[in-house]
Amino acid sequence: MKNEYRRFRKKILLRAFAGFVLASAVWYGVFSLAAQSVLGTMIAETAVQMLVCVKGMTYKDAEELFKSMVADNKLCLGLLGCVVSAAALFVITANRMAAYLSNISSALDQVEHEPEEPVVLPEELLPLTGQLEELKGELLRREKEAAVSEQKKNELVAYLAHDLRTPLTSVVAYLTMLENQPDMETSERAKYTHIALEKALRLEELINEFFDITKFNLQDFVLEKQEMDLSIFLEQIADENYAMLQKKGMTCAVDAQEGLMIKGDPDKLARVFENLLRNAVAYGSENTRILIQARGGHGRTTIVFTNEGPQIPQKKLEMIFERFYRADDSRSSKTGGSGLGLAIAKQVVELHGGTITAASDRKNTRFIVTFPAVGQENKNLTAGR
Repeated sequence: MKNEYRRFRKKILLRAFAGFVLASAVWYGVFSLAAQSVLGTMIAETAVQMLVCVKGMTYKDAEELFKSMVADNKLCLGLLGCVVSAAALFVITANRMAAYLSNISSALDQVEHEPEEPVVLPEELLPLTGQLEELKGELLRREKEAAVSEQKKNELVAYLAHDLRTPLTSVVAYLTMLENQPDMETSERAKYTHIALEKALRLEELINEFFDITKFNLQDFVLEKQEMDLSIFLEQIADENYAMLQKKGMTCAVDAQEGLMIKGDPDKLARVFENLLRNAVAYGSENTRILIQARGGHGRTTIVFTNEGPQIPQKKLEMIFERFYRADDSRSSKTGGSGLGLAIAKQVVELHGGTITAASDRKNTRFIVTFPAVGQENKNLTAGR
């Protein structure tokens, strides 16, 4: 693109120079012809008569004087003509450039207010036309994405607001019952207390999801990196989520290469891996095993979360990392979330210079996370720029 603008600038300069040379040559030629026949013109006659009147000269002497004046100053008058030509050419070029700027301004205004209309600029500005068309396409794409995201967010807020009522109503109902029946048997009281606690915990999850929605666009992730043993880290994540796994009769196995180190923010990566594990539990089949594998090689560290469950269609896989998107359209309180977990995970992984993808077949669904090996982080980030 820079070469295109260099050619455009060169073309303008060549046109200006050619115009100047041509105008100067024409002016000088016209002046020379005029000078040769100047005595036969009305201007010459008037000048001679003025010399006769002012100087008291004879007509012949005045005629000879005027002729010599013209001949002696021919070069100066020619240069004056060149100056006049240059000034005229400057005005013409300035007007042309002003017209270009006006065209560009109109095109920018059109991109902003009439994005559906094609951008039309002079042929000389063809490279800029292409850039403006790309900009217009990008603006339209972002506008559509923002509209879709806003719609999803509004729908999700409405869903969560509706879902908040169910656990809250249950908590109030069970606590009221426990308060009104102080003589209830211990086993019954423990049962209803446990149910009330579960509903309260679900209420807490929903409230946290509301916070995620409001913070996602406002929060700047600042990484505090340190070296971590990935095997120990993943084992810890699996152990901390044992209760969640147990509810569906699931188990989690960690198969990580010993001594595999990564450099990252422990808190942020814990959120990534917890989100992936929660997702595997939510959409995995009951009484199955979730497998977490980690391997290093070729300058990369790869972590794979595999769960057994229904296949996720390719179309949904392509959208699964978008904000406010949930693969489960049923809004089930068991699987329904804010749709931010995987989107935030993707953002955190990319900030670490890594990638995250998903694949699904009839038996398994896999989430694959890759990070630069220790010592490769800065190189990858620099190459990405």
